[in-house]
Amino acid sequence: MSAMDRDVRAKSLVLTGGPGAGKTSLLMALQGMGFPVLDEAGRAVIQDQQRIGGGALPWVDPGAFAEQMLGWDMRNFRMAEREAGPVFLDRGIPDIIGYLELIGLQVPAHLEKAASVFRYDQVFLLRPWPEIFAQDSERRQTREEAVRTCEAMERVYARLGYPLTEVPQGTLEQRAAFVINQMGK
Repeated sequence: MSAMDRDVRAKSLVLTGGPGAGKTSLLMALQGMGFPVLDEAGRAVIQDQQRIGGGALPWVDPGAFAEQMLGWDMRNFRMAEREAGPVFLDRGIPDIIGYLELIGLQVPAHLEKAASVFRYDQVFLLRPWPEIFAQDSERRQTREEAVRTCEAMERVYARLGYPLTEVPQGTLEQRAAFVINQMGK
């Protein structure tokens, strides 16, 4: 079933969780099925900052990195609003709060405000999966950090009043079918 064949109430659908959970692969599969997908802020900010020699990197200036992600995620929210149907987002504004809490930095009031103003319709949680976990130049976290990241995201989204739909492990086809079947529920 294509994205256009589906009558779904949910418009902005976030995939969150820890690194190495298969979010990007699942998003690419959903995109291949015709659903619009918006990229993760963190990875894009890291790539852009590395390209220009900037300092808004999580291992250099985590506060500046968080601000860059906030701008990216607010833009993603606005882009999702313009679409006629559902849009999948790789993480959302609450993920930034989870990131800051995880590393022990204070969450600025404007970030809390952004999380209350920019509300997503549905949130899917993907837990880290040891068999597919891999590090790269942008993903430097260990498996243990990936688990703690997932737990932080789960806490933040729940605290902000989001019901979470956990995506079970399985093939990409199974996971995509699960997400599609859960959309708008």
